[in-house]
Amino acid sequence: MSDTWFLLLSAALGAGALNALAGGGSFLTLPALFQAGLPPIAANATSTVAVSPGYLGSTLGFRAELARMPAGLLWKDSGICALGGLAGAGLLLVTPAHLFVAVVPWLLLFATAVFAAGPWLIRRLKQRADAPPGPGAAWRRAVGLAAVSIYGGYFNGGLGILLLALYQATGVSDLREANALKNLNSLVLSSVSVLTFAWAGQVHWPEALGMAVAAIVGGYLGAALTRRLPASWVRAFVIATGLFMAAKFLWR
Repeated sequence: MSDTWFLLLSAALGAGALNALAGGGSFLTLPALFQAGLPPIAANATSTVAVSPGYLGSTLGFRAELARMPAGLLWKDSGICALGGLAGAGLLLVTPAHLFVAVVPWLLLFATAVFAAGPWLIRRLKQRADAPPGPGAAWRRAVGLAAVSIYGGYFNGGLGILLLALYQATGVSDLREANALKNLNSLVLSSVSVLTFAWAGQVHWPEALGMAVAAIVGGYLGAALTRRLPASWVRAFVIATGLFMAAKFLWR
């Protein structure tokens, strides 16, 4: 195995484990693909493909919660996420490579900040979810979902926390239901993004498929580790990784 493939598969294995434990897997896969020499836009597209299979397993794990929700609501949210993911992926494809490279460290810092503040943010927003929804709640949810989906189609980092916080802020007080919606719509918008990147010829398939398999294995191992490692340790590692990768890109 070449050094490049060892780097890519190790990063994907770690990303799968991180996503199962706490999230933040793209902090590993994107820099690894940059290091392997992929062009910036192709690296982001390939990274999205590599981590996407995990969303399917997460969604299937919440089948019972999704089955209890109104079908019309699920279709509406999924439609918004599909359009937002398409818009975000399209925006990425028309972004000049040098501009994307300049923006990446700031996106990583934003995603790291969202991840670090996630528990506090969700607690605060859950207090609002426990109150009766006011006028315009459905409109605010749709607009917020569209904005988060565009971000997710453009750059995947921190997507799960943003979706979870949005649902908690707009009246979904049950955390399991919010998680179910988060996983379903992460799957929808990432699938649309993957199809868009594939259509544009930006996915490097050997790397994407090899890393996807490694990420699935990492996810399985990460699920087992959740029973052994303190959550605070995992969160600290993810935050440190995000800050290190952002600093590395800024230094470049």
